[in-house]
Amino acid sequence: MPIRKEVFIKNYIKALNNGDAAVFAGAGLSAPSGCVNWKQLLREIAEELQLDIEKESDLVAIAQYYYNKNGSNRTRLNNIIKEAFQTGKNPNVNHNILARLPVPTYWTTNYDKLIEKSLENNGKICDVKTCCANLTTTLKGRNVVVYKMHGDVDHPEEAVLIRDDYESYSQEKRPFINALSGDLMTKTFLFIGFSFTDPNFSYICAHLRTHLKRNMREHYCFLKDIFRDDCEDESEFEYEKRKLSYFIDDLKRFNIKTVLIQEYSEITEILRSIKRIYNSRTVYISGAAAEYEPDGKDAYEKFISKLSSRLICEGYKIVSGYGLGVGSAVISGALTEIYYDQKMSLTDQLILRPFPQGEDAKKLWETYRRDMISYSGISIFLLGNKEENGTIVMSNGMRSEYEISKEQGNFLIPIGRTGYMSKELWEDLLREKQDDHTFDIYRHDIESLGDSKKALDEIVELVIGIVKKVK
Repeated sequence: MPIRKEVFIKNYIKALNNGDAAVFAGAGLSAPSGCVNWKQLLREIAEELQLDIEKESDLVAIAQYYYNKNGSNRTRLNNIIKEAFQTGKNPNVNHNILARLPVPTYWTTNYDKLIEKSLENNGKICDVKTCCANLTTTLKGRNVVVYKMHGDVDHPEEAVLIRDDYESYSQEKRPFINALSGDLMTKTFLFIGFSFTDPNFSYICAHLRTHLKRNMREHYCFLKDIFRDDCEDESEFEYEKRKLSYFIDDLKRFNIKTVLIQEYSEITEILRSIKRIYNSRTVYISGAAAEYEPDGKDAYEKFISKLSSRLICEGYKIVSGYGLGVGSAVISGALTEIYYDQKMSLTDQLILRPFPQGEDAKKLWETYRRDMISYSGISIFLLGNKEENGTIVMSNGMRSEYEISKEQGNFLIPIGRTGYMSKELWEDLLREKQDDHTFDIYRHDIESLGDSKKALDEIVELVIGIVKKVK
């Protein structure tokens, strides 16, 4: 019996919050980026062996046969790996969503470098383990570890490919077996794009089950359901459905629970849901001011400080770009609450990313904004003006952050009461949502955020109320 998607999402988010979530990636994760699967990788050499790759299920044997035929020389096999995986492939949407989640541990049987590339693109310091010697070193400042248990495209001669490699794995790669065994006991894995046919993985799971019996940690995987249109006739459909059911039940022996999907695109939507729900506890504050009408600078600074403090008090994390005339108040309010409650950690509750300065640095601001906003699920907009040539103008940077937030699926809270660009965005949002009935539970409160007669303290409580409704 598969597990419901809602249950999986809830449990995996819990693992993310606890810091013990992990990912195990197979070839299916890289397929949308144009990377070949094993059948495609070995098709040419199968033809040379006069074998039909479509009729073969033991693909490791195909590689071994070719190795044997060539006098135990694997140069051609090494070149095949290089040619297949050293091309200009880019991470796909699933790579990028995963990279933005706080997953500290990745395991993969893939030779490509897409996982580490996506992590680095998202500002992660990635410690990659491709051989046993790597396991004894630690990259300074790392926040994610990628274990490539079958090797890497840069060293194809050491890649696990032929049957000889698999048969000697338990001896020559024992440290990898020990490391993976430890992670399977202490972390909650999501298996994505993995077929569970790898003999090394099966060996590790069987070994753990022998020792742990019915006390194995819970893990999850994605499997595609079987439909009538996938099969030639009714009998094949019934056969494949039956086989899938048995396979799902068999995975339960290792406490791996299946999330059954109808289309592979569903994986992306599930991952997006995980990111959205996880990030709903993180708030991005967008604001800048050179002018503070009509309430005055002191009043607005107290308002911003109180809002930040209340967000931290309610258990939310704040991300801020340290906007002109606003950033100090955000920090002040956040720090007041963090230091008041000594159980809180500064690094866990507040992410500060001051914008780099200088004409050349401004070219990076769009990328910088996207990176900051990607950590959050809610975006708050307040004030929004700047001085240009002695004149107060609207902040185009805030407009840009509004559009990025909308694009990334953040919940938008422009505080129209604070005027300037935030008022324009408030008007835009209400206009965009006028026929959206799913917005009705927020509509009255959002409308009230533009009421100039409301005291700023009232606005704080309105914002907190809206934030707490967001799921």
